[in-house]
Amino acid sequence: MFKLQIKYLSFFFGIVSILSFFNILYSYYFNLYLNLDTYYYTLVASFILFIVLFKFGKYDFKSNIFEKILTIFLGYLLIPLVLSIPFYFSIYNLTFSNSFFESISGFTSTGFTVFDNIKLVDQSLIIWRSSTQWIGGLYFLFSIIYLIDIYDESFKKTLTNFISFNSSEILKQATKIFILYSSLTILIFVILNIFSIRTFDSLNLALTIISSGGFLPVNDLSMIIKENIQIIIFSLMMLFSFFSLFFSYNLIFLRKKNVNFFYEDLHLFVYLVVVVTIFFLFFSFNYDFFINLFAIISSMTNIGFSLSPGQENLNFIYLILVIIGGSFFSTSSGLRFIKIYSLFKFSLNQILSFSRPKNVFMNKLIFTKINFNLYEINKYFLTIIIFILSLFILTSLLSLSGITFVNSFKLSILTLMNTVNSSIYGLEEFDFYNLQLFSKYCLIFFMIVGRIELLTILLLIKKFLFKN
Repeated sequence: MFKLQIKYLSFFFGIVSILSFFNILYSYYFNLYLNLDTYYYTLVASFILFIVLFKFGKYDFKSNIFEKILTIFLGYLLIPLVLSIPFYFSIYNLTFSNSFFESISGFTSTGFTVFDNIKLVDQSLIIWRSSTQWIGGLYFLFSIIYLIDIYDESFKKTLTNFISFNSSEILKQATKIFILYSSLTILIFVILNIFSIRTFDSLNLALTIISSGGFLPVNDLSMIIKENIQIIIFSLMMLFSFFSLFFSYNLIFLRKKNVNFFYEDLHLFVYLVVVVTIFFLFFSFNYDFFINLFAIISSMTNIGFSLSPGQENLNFIYLILVIIGGSFFSTSSGLRFIKIYSLFKFSLNQILSFSRPKNVFMNKLIFTKINFNLYEINKYFLTIIIFILSLFILTSLLSLSGITFVNSFKLSILTLMNTVNSSIYGLEEFDFYNLQLFSKYCLIFFMIVGRIELLTILLLIKKFLFKN
């Protein structure tokens, strides 16, 4: 029998209660009373859960990995359930399924929304939508630390020199994550303000960018981002959710510059430069380069924002960038560039080893002395297999529910990669409000699947189907 570590979840219910309290203060300060009661309900519910889980929940540091995975999955159900309270009890008459869908979409940093016209939504509820993304991004980063034992040694070395985490090291890393995550949010907010984006929009966009989310405070981002300098700055801000959360910290504070802490970000930087250069040389004739740059970075970071419609011929390329994703320890999703690069190099070496048997080919990453072994390669390969299977299953389910195959395929990729549906993918007009319940709950499930990392699904399958 699994013993879920529910005491771990109490911390996040505590954060939800704090965010509810801030929304109450915000509503009183700006005389926004339409949905005020809903935040009181959320405050009471989240605070009670915080007390109960903290007092009666047990945390066993030595619990097995399956108990931890199921705990994380439970959090992706319970926390959005509380976050859905302001949507359900709001004046907009949302059903439970639509309210839960909106909160799950925010908590998984996906960005699908049931609201057709954001202009008609109360400002306090807009901030609440953005807050669901912020706490979801934090939960995702904490979950990586919590599940650190399932990841490869090379990935662990980008975080710490410890082979395994004890309780004190987990607390240290968690505190560092919270401080960095909050500080970068404030930094993005200040920079956006400096470049003439109004305070309300800057706050919402800061909460969205740092979490790699997709919710906007307006219907169209071009209403906020108008000048080229704003496009460039916004694009650079999105890179905070592309590189490792610790990248800027290690650059400034790490005394002994160990390349292990930077190798993935160095690979990502080269990847970014190559992609931008290719677009500049081959795809900037019909569109403004700054618009292309924005779409490139938005796709690579799994945020998915768009500034200009009419890029249908580049839809597939942008979807490829979405699938590849960003850093292992960032709020972006995707299969991760370093995994795909390692698989490609290993496969190439295998082919060359047969054609030139006398030569020795090293499976080593550039910028580092780290060698990836066959065990890691097998895990990378299985992750891709699970993604393909998940994509096939979700596309089939959505197609059976009446959605065209093309839209089902695109939507499935965006769902598994937790990326918002915008014009650069040809899905900006997709209606989630009137979506069938079956399709809606399929999307909810696979949004969670995409967020808890596909490798964890493999471990659960192994546990329950292959017990021997």
